[in-house]
Amino acid sequence: MSTHLVILPGDGIGPEIVGATLTVLRHVDARFSLDLNYETHEIGLATLHRDGTTLPPVVLEAVQRSDGVILGPVSHLDYPPAEQGGVNPSGILRTHFDLYANIRPARSREGMTILRHPMDLVIVRENTEGFYADRNMAVGTGEFMPTPDMALAVRKVTTEACRRIARTAFELARTRRRHVTAVHKQNVLRISDALFLREVRAVAADYRDVTLDDALVDAMTAHLVRDPSRYDVIVTTNMFGDILSDEASELAGSLGLGAALNAGDNRAVAQAQHGSAPDIAGQDRANPTALLLSAAMLLRWLGGRRSGAFVAAADAIEAAVETSLATPAERTPDLGGPLGTRAFAAVVAGRIAAVR
Repeated sequence: MSTHLVILPGDGIGPEIVGATLTVLRHVDARFSLDLNYETHEIGLATLHRDGTTLPPVVLEAVQRSDGVILGPVSHLDYPPAEQGGVNPSGILRTHFDLYANIRPARSREGMTILRHPMDLVIVRENTEGFYADRNMAVGTGEFMPTPDMALAVRKVTTEACRRIARTAFELARTRRRHVTAVHKQNVLRISDALFLREVRAVAADYRDVTLDDALVDAMTAHLVRDPSRYDVIVTTNMFGDILSDEASELAGSLGLGAALNAGDNRAVAQAQHGSAPDIAGQDRANPTALLLSAAMLLRWLGGRRSGAFVAAADAIEAAVETSLATPAERTPDLGGPLGTRAFAAVVAGRIAAVR
């Protein structure tokens, strides 16, 4: 059965790292007979100038027909207001297709981290509500200004969203070290984070084989630096998860290592944690590792719905990337290495092709 992927290159370094990812995907496709096919659409600044919107309706239609998506970074800070066509494609995809789980692994590697203790954890971030103003209102945004001197923001936390992100975290923990930590700020957000914790604890009752504890978000930022080895799966709300996962990836060595998968019940989007880095766009300097590992996460997700060949392909990408990261002469400039974007992808692809 053919697997149809929609490719959205995005802005800045997006086309470069997406191109590198496609190079590797073509090699794993040939190696594991995945029968992948691709449909590419422009989004972001390219379509804003051409079509008057950063996310044309044809893209949503294509994603609806797809089995998965590879999404490059977007420069949404440079977009005009939404009413002028500058919607955030990433946020719209998450809400429109109910991609409620943002899954972000972080693992330290020898010689690439400042940490004294090893880190191997996954942050499971609620993806559709919280403090994010573009995804918590039916009409308008969650930010408004009653007067020119006053700005207000609304945070949305619902029982349903808390339950399903908690269940995602506990299911993932069962495949790892069976430990979930709920991160919150209940001492200040006494209603909304109390609701989050209540639902996480209720879900925990169905997972007696998994240990649950919790931590305040400010304390967690310190614990990740001091001793991240004590954590396995961290579950938290939208904004806290965004901040903590960036911290964890940087502690691991670089945001260029930060893989992520936006997953719902029926669809998933591979998307690197980092931004579009327009200052190095077009220079063949971008590190494609994060998107390569995100694509591997997408293949693994598909493997749970299709065949073990997708899981084997994901394993092959991850193994090839790890071998290159362990070899200083094969790293990209952000990690102190000499290889450009295309050369790094070629090395990874070559390792996959050589596997017998």
